[in-house]
Amino acid sequence: MEMFFYSFMQRAFLSATLMGIIAPILGVFLILRRQSLMADTLSHVSLVGIGLGLMVGLNPTWSTLAIVILTAAGIEFVSDRFNGYSEVSIAILMSTGMAVALILMSLISNRTTMTINQFLFGSIIAITEEQVRLLFMLTILTVSAYFIFRRPLYVLIFDPDTAHTAGLPVRLMSTIFTVVTGAVISVLMPIAGALLISAIIVLPGAIALQLTPNFKYVFITGILVSVLGMYGGLIASYQFDTPPGATITVMLALVLVVILIAKLFIGKKWTKL
Repeated sequence: MEMFFYSFMQRAFLSATLMGIIAPILGVFLILRRQSLMADTLSHVSLVGIGLGLMVGLNPTWSTLAIVILTAAGIEFVSDRFNGYSEVSIAILMSTGMAVALILMSLISNRTTMTINQFLFGSIIAITEEQVRLLFMLTILTVSAYFIFRRPLYVLIFDPDTAHTAGLPVRLMSTIFTVVTGAVISVLMPIAGALLISAIIVLPGAIALQLTPNFKYVFITGILVSVLGMYGGLIASYQFDTPPGATITVMLALVLVVILIAKLFIGKKWTKL
């Protein structure tokens, strides 16, 4: 196809592959920890980093990374203070982050506002070589961390009391996971957009958990679904001239809807969330 002769589409498909690997790893753990909205919270707070970076003349990617990591640590801190009501921290920080972001947006020029709009909606086809390299390094780190810490994470998710009794640093592990999630979001946000990044992270994991009853294969299934969904979204975006991030999100959402309807009519016993 002619699209593959364009260098920007080559970078887009490479980025889609890397994102397709990262998204299900984080998404499955977020869903199982009942923290799906955390990705949405961190993406909203990331707008503070963008506005702050543009105001003081810093690279928005790095200022966003710093803000999101601090927010991720803050979520764990507030959650610990409201033991048993972890969603309180997410609600507080999401609303506060949006409020601060709106204030910063009101203080910057129209030209800078256009730059913020680019981060709001993102564009995978506008990704640069530097962003591809950064995304590649992030993928290596995320996959490596998964293989190293997957067993302690399983225990932490399914039986936190056992994890604590076994001497695992439960609070530290939870904080590190949240911080890694924030770092991934800050890197993916210029590509997928702050308004859509949470859906792109959570949807593949949700689809994988519906497709396979065996937890051992959830991540493999999620990666396959995520990569294929992103490829399909990119191709549809190119053919119909639609926003890439939005098209990918709709593609993954349609896959989930089809699976849920198929399960309803087929009546097989599948894994339930």
